[in-house]
Amino acid sequence: MTGHQKILIVTFAGQGLISPSLRFASRLLKAGVTSVTFSTSFSVIKCIDKHTVPHGLTFAPFSDGLDDHSIGKTPPTTLQQHISDFATRGAPAVAQIITSAAAEGEPFDHVVYTTIIPWVARVASAHNVESTLLWCQPAAVLDIYYHYFNGFQELISANKHNPLFPINLPGLPPLTLADLPSFFFPSSPKEHEFLVPIYKEHADVLKTGTRVLVNTTEELEAESIKANKNFKYLPIGPLNEKDSYVQPDNGNGYANWLNTQPKRSVVYVSFGSVSRLSSDQAEAIVAGLLESGRPFLWVIRNGDEAAQLSKISELKKQGLIVTWCCQVEVLSHEAIGCFLMHCGWNSTMEALAAGVPIVAYPQWTDQTTNAKMIEGVWKTGVRAKREGDGVVEGKEIMRCVTMVMGDEEIRRNASKWKKLASEAVGNGGSSTINLQAFLVDA
Repeated sequence: MTGHQKILIVTFAGQGLISPSLRFASRLLKAGVTSVTFSTSFSVIKCIDKHTVPHGLTFAPFSDGLDDHSIGKTPPTTLQQHISDFATRGAPAVAQIITSAAAEGEPFDHVVYTTIIPWVARVASAHNVESTLLWCQPAAVLDIYYHYFNGFQELISANKHNPLFPINLPGLPPLTLADLPSFFFPSSPKEHEFLVPIYKEHADVLKTGTRVLVNTTEELEAESIKANKNFKYLPIGPLNEKDSYVQPDNGNGYANWLNTQPKRSVVYVSFGSVSRLSSDQAEAIVAGLLESGRPFLWVIRNGDEAAQLSKISELKKQGLIVTWCCQVEVLSHEAIGCFLMHCGWNSTMEALAAGVPIVAYPQWTDQTTNAKMIEGVWKTGVRAKREGDGVVEGKEIMRCVTMVMGDEEIRRNASKWKKLASEAVGNGGSSTINLQAFLVDA
């Protein structure tokens, strides 16, 4: 019998956090939890197909001020305002959800909250309910933030204009400042500075010895997990199940198209739900794909942006451009040969679990660190090099694609991590054992 029979999960309304937390909810129910309540904004909950969710999963939406907003679309407010409004409106809403459940005689045993919303831990504590962070980035990145706020801030700040400055953090591989999360870079937009205090609050609310659930595996981040003695990491990944809220094929026809392509021939291109490529960068990708001569599946969420690409007729002859796809499904298709991506953590874990080689083109936040791990530690891909203006040129894209699709060592490493990821979530696997440990009474 598990110790936590009724769990509340609270997540920020960003797709990179919705996906792993929904997948975690399903994992909890399969592990024997009786009831899981999923709480986030109305804009997210309205997109979920309630007919496909597992028995025992219920929803407690609240307003974040963007009730008519659609998942995957750019919010009409700034990111800072969205996160601030989510906290201002969410804190009393979550408090009400907790107190209402207790008043009805069915109190929550535990609260799980995601990255970006550390205030949930304080709300739970105020109502005498234990809480646990579900960290939706690699353990190595939480280590970096912890060390930055505990002894390394001055060193990093003093050398921030030297991207090649070596930085050695306890338990982590040798890094340069360019490998750290983008918020530490002088080039990071000023409007993103507000995120640094949020990560500091994450570190502040985590007491010594606190358990942290992480969407990773012990095998993938063995050193990072052992290095930080302040937290007890519980890797429970990869959280790669298909989402209940995702759309169907939506007429894009990508599944049938992939079935017509040779094995390991297709370049899959996607930059996630947040990153937006400049027109110069999009045109460089066009040039690189055309020069490679390989078939491609390219996800461009804004159909108008796709229509504005040059050489669109040539592109359509060589590959397929869609506005959406089920990424887990695509990456598991035998036609996929490599993944040109932004290195968001969900996409990184999905690629590793599928055994797909990676061309890494990080944009911001943890993606720079993820790219470092992909190329330098896990050795499942290469990081594309930017020119002085910050654009990865077409020839560089073509070079990287050709390299990862033809490098046998990279493919062997990708296959190795695929096998280890599968074993981690299997019966007796490390992630399965960690999930059970989380659920057992202390």
